[in-house]
Parts: sequence; structure tokens; C-alpha cells
Amino acid sequence: MRHVDLPLHELAFVAGTRGMAGAGVGLLLAGFMAPETRKTVGWTLLALGALSTVPIAVSLIRRSQPRQLS
Repeated sequence: MRHVDLPLHELAFVAGTRGMAGAGVGLLLAGFMAPETRKTVGWTLLALGALSTVPIAVSLIRRSQPRQLS
């Protein structure tokens, strides 16, 4: 198991990007908007959420440390 110290502002950023990706998927699956608008906004939110996850994951992996058992 690994241990990562994550400041509150970075946790909020992670949650926000996951929320954008989830909102994009929700719009793609929903049927309450005009199809072209729904697809454009949905794919944009999904792409932004997914692409912003990559630098966050790299940062967390670099700062993670093996947990020391006592």
C-alpha cells in the first residue's frame, strides 16, 4: 500500500475533474437536450475531465511513498 499526502485544494481539483467527466457521461446518456448540443457538451466535458486526470495522476504517483509498517 502507498501513502500520499494530498492538500485540500488538490483534492478539490481531483473531485472537480471527476465531476466534469461524470457530467459529460451523464449528458451523453441523457435525452433531454437537442442531440447535437448534448453530444458536443457531453464529449467536451468528458474529454476535459479525462485529459486533466493524467497530470494529476502523474503528480500523485511521483509523490507517493511506500507505507512503512510498524
